[in-house]
Amino acid sequence: MPENKGVKVTFLGTGTSHGVPMIGCDCAVCTSEDARDKRTRASLVVETAGKTFLIDTSPELRLQCVANQIKHIDAVLFTHAHADHVTGMDDLRRFNWLSRSTLDCYGTKPTLTSIRNMFAYIFQEDPDYPSHKPSLNLVEINDEPLTIDGVSVTPIPLLHGPLPVLGFRFGNVAYCTDCNQIPQDSLRRLENLDVLILDALRDTPHPTHFNLVEAVAMATRIGARRTFFTHIAHALGHAETNGNLPANMALAHDGLILESAGV
Repeated sequence: MPENKGVKVTFLGTGTSHGVPMIGCDCAVCTSEDARDKRTRASLVVETAGKTFLIDTSPELRLQCVANQIKHIDAVLFTHAHADHVTGMDDLRRFNWLSRSTLDCYGTKPTLTSIRNMFAYIFQEDPDYPSHKPSLNLVEINDEPLTIDGVSVTPIPLLHGPLPVLGFRFGNVAYCTDCNQIPQDSLRRLENLDVLILDALRDTPHPTHFNLVEAVAMATRIGARRTFFTHIAHALGHAETNGNLPANMALAHDGLILESAGV
């Protein structure tokens, strides 16, 4: 497979499923004036080899794309089908208009089955549905490396509690959100990284996410040159948490842009 010569990532959202601030919460982080404590639901844009990939379609996708000036997407990859990762799906229709083409969306068979069920109106012919809807081509993938528009993509099988989900590696950058276990074979796929992006929900244990202590331990084991944590709940204030992390690790924040020189 061709290697990716440089990778740029933009964090569209870095928050947990509730987002931060949460509805009805007046804790220190939810009421923080630090813009880095405002977290929309987790989603990422990856740019490499002249192509732009969106990972997951969060509920705030339109706002995220406007805020980060995302004007084109070549393909969408889905980690899994939980609501906070897919319910911005309808906003993809704007990218159909901009490109005048159907958009390929990649995911495992269970993920795509859930998407078809959740967004049946998109995939069913209905002459009584007058509104424009997304034009999407669902492409089933597994854990085998693949090439999309000439770009090498390596799926990273992860466990989100009992649920199998995917992370993705582009060159020497890997995105592993929504997980609390990384199988041994997947650890081998995460060797020699420049940038690791990893789930770190909160301080206290959780049945389906790494907490911060677990995430730091896993990041240390993986040994990427830089690690950024995402899918963050309101228990972790940005500035205070970063002040206590190892020098090569930090919480990500909405709008953060990272660049890697490649492999």
